[in-house]
Amino acid sequence: QTHFPFHSLQAKMSRPVQARRLEGIDKNIWVEFVKLAATYSKVNLGQGFPDFPAPGFLTEAFTRALGGGNHMLHQYTRAFGHPPLVKVLAQFFEKLLGRDLDPMTNVMVTVGAYQALFCCFQALVDEGDEVIIIEPFFDCYEPMVKMAGGTPVFVPLRPNPPKDGKLMSSADWQLDPAELASKFSERTKAIVLNSPNNPLGKVFSRGELGLIAELCVEHDVLCISDEVYEWLVYDGKQHIRIASLQGMWDRTLIIGSAGKTFSATGWKVGWVVGPDRLLQHLRTVHQNSVYHCATIAQEAVAQGFQRELMLYGKPESYFVQLPKELQQKRDWLVQSLDDVGMKPIVPEGTYFLVADISQFKSDVPDVPNSDEPYDYRFAKWMVKNKGLAAIPLSAFYSEAHKNNYTHFIRFCFAKEEVTLKAANDILKKWKQEKTSS
Repeated sequence: QTHFPFHSLQAKMSRPVQARRLEGIDKNIWVEFVKLAATYSKVNLGQGFPDFPAPGFLTEAFTRALGGGNHMLHQYTRAFGHPPLVKVLAQFFEKLLGRDLDPMTNVMVTVGAYQALFCCFQALVDEGDEVIIIEPFFDCYEPMVKMAGGTPVFVPLRPNPPKDGKLMSSADWQLDPAELASKFSERTKAIVLNSPNNPLGKVFSRGELGLIAELCVEHDVLCISDEVYEWLVYDGKQHIRIASLQGMWDRTLIIGSAGKTFSATGWKVGWVVGPDRLLQHLRTVHQNSVYHCATIAQEAVAQGFQRELMLYGKPESYFVQLPKELQQKRDWLVQSLDDVGMKPIVPEGTYFLVADISQFKSDVPDVPNSDEPYDYRFAKWMVKNKGLAAIPLSAFYSEAHKNNYTHFIRFCFAKEEVTLKAANDILKKWKQEKTSS
């Protein structure tokens, strides 16, 4: 019988257990702020999900799929997308892009748009490749580029406030053409485009997209186009798909989300549409990571799209109704924030609006020797003292540029009227306290 010395069982591992690719990307704003909101908030306008129900036709489709007698819907379906879903997505995007699509090679279904992004970076970015990210950006782009071994290169949208004292619009935040061009080099592999943009709500114009497209073609660069808010565009603005511009189909991956399209973010059904020469590599990552997405959710989303394909452009289409409703909610929140002296930047699209909190500097006590940006301190103070949760805008910037944008916070207005009214009550009370003090 062999006796092992007891101390060897207690020996600590001395070599690092963490993979190098995780270095410096372990912090995540959502973990911290979701916890704060859960603990203190009476009204949560922080995270981007609706608190109103998904449309009845969609939940009914889910219920039918669940109990409708087709027991195969409880089993694996095709790994790269349930056939009815990829088929209807191909039909839909043929209409939107004006080109023929093959559902089996031009569409891939993913676990939400999040996994679609992960597949793009893992499949296409190598050690040393540069990826251009437009700031402010949805916060997962930077760590995902780094995990793939790439180097993020940041270019900011620069605010140009209107001279007439009007409220600023997200359209007033623009790229400097020369600055953007200077970021492209022989090391540039891809640019990430997010239009409509989270957090600003900016909808890129045809001119702006044309500039990006020209640079992509000139430098032979790929475009990862995150279009999850494609149907949520306001004031008669138009969402233009960069893949439809000259020379761009062959180098663009379009990412979409049933969560944002049908107000069902917990279903986690997303997709990528693009040329087979790019998608074949995404399929390799997909089959070696999640392999497969929930069949019943895909079946229900397919039925939702079949309905919308029949009603395309008609007043009863959900894609027509939802932005109308959200535009009213946006206007309501804009008014509430403006009334109390937070200057809202009116978004052209998405669930979000950003507000300037400069006039509230005196409300938040200074923390000596704190290197935490002011908007972080403000958002934490506001949720703890006022019960209203929002997200600091500097969380959507790179370390190098964070400190230039610390007087803004992001609110989500995709909420029930009762939620927005409760937010308005908090803001009104706050204003009264400010005036009386």
